[in-house]
Amino acid sequence: MVHSGYVMPKEGFKSITISDYNYERFKEAFQTNKQALARKGINSFSGYVTYMLEEAVERDRTFARCAPKLEALFVEEDRIVLQDNIHNRIAEVVLQQGEVFCLFCESKDCVHVGYVFSIPEVYRTLDNKGINKPDLP
Repeated sequence: MVHSGYVMPKEGFKSITISDYNYERFKEAFQTNKQALARKGINSFSGYVTYMLEEAVERDRTFARCAPKLEALFVEEDRIVLQDNIHNRIAEVVLQQGEVFCLFCESKDCVHVGYVFSIPEVYRTLDNKGINKPDLP
Protein backbone atom coordinates (compact mmCIF):
# COMPACT_ATOMS: atom_id res chain seq x y z
CA MET A 1 0.00 0.00 0.00
CA VAL A 2 1.34 3.42 -0.95
CA HIS A 3 0.35 6.53 0.99
CA SER A 4 1.76 9.89 -0.22
CA GLY A 5 4.84 8.27 -1.75
CA TYR A 6 5.41 6.04 1.28
CA VAL A 7 5.25 2.26 0.99
CA MET A 8 3.49 0.85 4.04
CA PRO A 9 5.17 -2.18 5.60
CA LYS A 10 3.20 -5.40 5.53
CA GLU A 11 1.04 -6.28 8.51
CA GLY A 12 3.00 -7.18 11.65
CA PHE A 13 6.01 -5.10 10.65
CA LYS A 14 7.13 -1.51 11.27
CA SER A 15 9.37 0.75 9.25
CA ILE A 16 12.26 2.79 10.65
CA THR A 17 14.49 5.45 9.12
CA ILE A 18 18.27 5.55 9.49
CA SER A 19 20.92 7.74 7.92
CA ASP A 20 22.55 6.71 4.64
CA TYR A 21 25.85 6.46 6.51
CA ASN A 22 24.50 3.94 9.05
CA TYR A 23 22.63 2.02 6.36
CA GLU A 24 25.85 1.60 4.40
CA ARG A 25 27.75 0.52 7.53
CA PHE A 26 25.14 -2.17 8.26
CA LYS A 27 24.98 -3.24 4.63
CA GLU A 28 28.78 -3.55 4.40
CA ALA A 29 28.95 -5.55 7.64
CA PHE A 30 26.17 -7.83 6.40
CA GLN A 31 27.92 -8.43 3.06
CA THR A 32 31.29 -9.01 4.74
CA ASN A 33 29.89 -11.53 7.23
CA LYS A 34 27.23 -13.13 5.04
CA GLN A 35 28.58 -16.69 5.30
CA ALA A 36 29.00 -16.62 9.09
CA LEU A 37 25.56 -15.04 9.48
CA ALA A 38 23.98 -17.72 7.28
CA ARG A 39 25.34 -20.34 9.70
CA LYS A 40 23.36 -18.52 12.42
CA GLY A 41 20.23 -18.62 10.26
CA ILE A 42 20.47 -14.97 9.21
CA ASN A 43 19.95 -14.91 5.45
CA SER A 44 18.63 -11.43 4.70
CA PHE A 45 19.71 -7.86 5.32
CA SER A 46 16.54 -7.11 7.30
CA GLY A 47 17.15 -10.26 9.35
CA TYR A 48 20.67 -9.02 10.07
CA VAL A 49 19.45 -5.59 11.20
CA THR A 50 16.84 -7.25 13.43
CA TYR A 51 19.53 -9.54 14.88
CA MET A 52 21.81 -6.57 15.60
CA LEU A 53 18.98 -4.65 17.29
CA GLU A 54 18.12 -7.69 19.43
CA GLU A 55 21.79 -8.05 20.41
CA ALA A 56 21.94 -4.37 21.38
CA VAL A 57 18.82 -4.68 23.53
CA GLU A 58 20.27 -7.74 25.28
CA ARG A 59 23.58 -5.95 25.92
CA ASP A 60 21.66 -2.99 27.35
CA ARG A 61 19.70 -5.32 29.65
CA THR A 62 22.88 -7.01 30.84
CA PHE A 63 24.60 -3.67 31.30
CA ALA A 64 21.66 -2.21 33.27
CA ARG A 65 21.43 -5.32 35.46
CA CYS A 66 25.16 -5.43 36.20
CA ALA A 67 26.34 -1.81 35.92
CA PRO A 68 25.84 -0.82 39.58
CA LYS A 69 27.55 -4.04 40.61
CA LEU A 70 30.37 -4.09 38.05
CA GLU A 71 32.50 -1.49 36.35
CA ALA A 72 35.38 -1.69 33.92
CA LEU A 73 38.59 -0.31 35.40
CA PHE A 74 40.65 -0.74 32.27
CA VAL A 75 40.57 -2.56 28.98
CA GLU A 76 43.56 -3.98 27.14
CA GLU A 77 43.71 -6.02 23.95
CA ASP A 78 43.25 -9.42 25.63
CA ARG A 79 42.37 -8.43 29.22
CA ILE A 80 39.63 -6.49 30.97
CA VAL A 81 39.89 -5.64 34.64
CA LEU A 82 36.57 -5.12 36.44
CA GLN A 83 35.66 -3.79 39.85
CA ASP A 84 33.18 -6.30 41.28
CA ASN A 85 31.19 -4.36 43.87
CA ILE A 86 29.22 -7.49 44.81
CA HIS A 87 32.30 -9.24 46.18
CA ASN A 88 34.31 -6.07 46.75
CA ARG A 89 37.07 -7.55 44.59
CA ILE A 90 38.80 -7.09 41.28
CA ALA A 91 37.80 -9.57 38.57
CA GLU A 92 40.01 -10.14 35.57
CA VAL A 93 38.53 -11.37 32.30
CA VAL A 94 40.97 -12.55 29.65
CA LEU A 95 40.93 -13.82 26.10
CA GLN A 96 42.33 -17.35 26.13
CA GLN A 97 42.49 -19.69 23.16
CA GLY A 98 39.79 -17.75 21.32
CA GLU A 99 37.39 -17.66 24.27
CA VAL A 100 36.60 -15.15 26.98
CA PHE A 101 37.45 -16.51 30.45
CA CYS A 102 36.98 -15.05 33.94
CA LEU A 103 39.97 -15.70 36.18
CA PHE A 104 37.98 -14.75 39.29
CA CYS A 105 35.16 -17.28 38.73
CA GLU A 106 37.28 -19.66 36.64
CA SER A 107 34.43 -19.69 34.15
CA LYS A 108 33.48 -18.85 30.56
CA ASP A 109 29.87 -17.99 31.36
CA CYS A 110 29.71 -15.93 34.55
CA VAL A 111 28.31 -12.44 35.13
CA HIS A 112 31.78 -10.93 34.58
CA VAL A 113 32.01 -12.44 31.08
CA GLY A 114 28.47 -11.26 30.31
CA TYR A 115 29.32 -7.76 31.48
CA VAL A 116 32.43 -7.66 29.29
CA PHE A 117 30.24 -8.35 26.23
CA SER A 118 28.01 -5.42 27.23
CA ILE A 119 30.88 -2.92 26.93
CA PRO A 120 30.52 -1.63 23.34
CA GLU A 121 34.20 -1.23 22.48
CA VAL A 122 35.03 -4.64 23.97
CA TYR A 123 32.08 -6.27 22.23
CA ARG A 124 33.18 -4.83 18.86
CA THR A 125 36.74 -6.09 19.39
CA LEU A 126 35.55 -9.57 20.38
CA ASP A 127 33.03 -9.67 17.54
CA ASN A 128 35.77 -8.66 15.07
CA LYS A 129 37.84 -11.58 16.37
CA GLY A 130 34.88 -13.91 15.77
CA ILE A 131 34.26 -14.53 19.45
CA ASN A 132 30.57 -15.06 20.16
CA LYS A 133 28.95 -14.15 23.44
CA PRO A 134 28.01 -17.07 25.66
CA ASP A 135 24.39 -17.93 26.41
CA LEU A 136 24.03 -16.47 29.88
CA PRO A 137 21.06 -17.06 32.18
